[in-house]
Amino acid sequence: MSTYIVREVRSRKDLKKFILFPDELYKGCDCYVPPLHDGQEHELMHSASLEYCTRKMWLVEDADGKVAGRICAIINPRYNERYGMKRVRFGWFDLINDIEVARLLTGAAESWALSQGMEEIHGPLQYTTMGRQGMLVEGFDKLAPFSCLYNYPYYVDLVSRLGFEKECDWVQYRMPAGQGVDEKMKNIAARMLDRYHIRAADFDKLKKDRSYFKKFFDAYNSAFDGHVYNFVPFTDAEIEEEIDNILQMLDRKLCCVLLDEDDEVAAFGIAMVSLSGAMRKAKGRLFPFGWYHVLKAKKDYRNIDLLLNGAAPKWQKTGISSVFHGIMAGQFQDCGAEWAIANPQIETNTAVNVWERYESELWLRRRCWVKKIGGACK
Repeated sequence: MSTYIVREVRSRKDLKKFILFPDELYKGCDCYVPPLHDGQEHELMHSASLEYCTRKMWLVEDADGKVAGRICAIINPRYNERYGMKRVRFGWFDLINDIEVARLLTGAAESWALSQGMEEIHGPLQYTTMGRQGMLVEGFDKLAPFSCLYNYPYYVDLVSRLGFEKECDWVQYRMPAGQGVDEKMKNIAARMLDRYHIRAADFDKLKKDRSYFKKFFDAYNSAFDGHVYNFVPFTDAEIEEEIDNILQMLDRKLCCVLLDEDDEVAAFGIAMVSLSGAMRKAKGRLFPFGWYHVLKAKKDYRNIDLLLNGAAPKWQKTGISSVFHGIMAGQFQDCGAEWAIANPQIETNTAVNVWERYESELWLRRRCWVKKIGGACK
């Protein structure tokens, strides 16, 4: 007889348990970086993606009512329609090292998905590619970037035992941030600037004019559509939400948005100082003292997280990446940055080859798992 029960999250009390569970699970783990509790609540209850996504959440508890695991199941109809799939996503997946807990959590998600006509389950994923995604499979001894998931090694064993198989891997590279770019990239950048009259956007103007950010995300949608695995273009509501998010982290010392002669976004590179240490000290809360740690971290440029980079379709494969790479490399040197960690990139995307130009090392690997609902492996 099972010593656990699984139940759907229905009340604010349940939601609080759902959000706080990882704090207890990862207590004492030096590599886990807790997300902000308020941010988690917004994503789960008020995200712009919920205009079209549906989701349910479950907790597994032991006989004493102590939480042993959590999971969120998401149906993204825009993804399913775009890729001709009938899939449910699972995310916010955390649990103790117990196969029964894993089976109850994924079973609840699969049962609901079956009732909605779904045929496969995959994850960990959130609503969009901006969300935290990919189960860590290499790099368990590394401090997680704030924008990425962390999990214990036993997660991999548990989902494998339940019949999940690899769908794809994302890789992240770490490199000395002050190494600059090679002469070949400098020469390509010089020719691009001279021939096409490309210029870096004025960041003071950029931060005051939301229309520039709309252009940025239009370029982001175009750059990633058809080139990034599982990507679904953002809706207008999602773009507005992301503009609010990105405005908070833009730093002129770490970012570059290139405009062409028609004042359109041609390419972009967005980075930010690492907030991992600050978020560990904040413990999921900005108040009463978490804000101090965050503000202090924003002045420390030694460790950099590379978040986004890309080019509008007409500028892809033109060498324009050499322009913003060169500009950002100079920025990193000027601010004294020591180390940079690249954003997760699908291992089959040739764009990851860019890091071969630099002194770099494979730092983290994340995996999306998939299986047929009902237990058969894909």
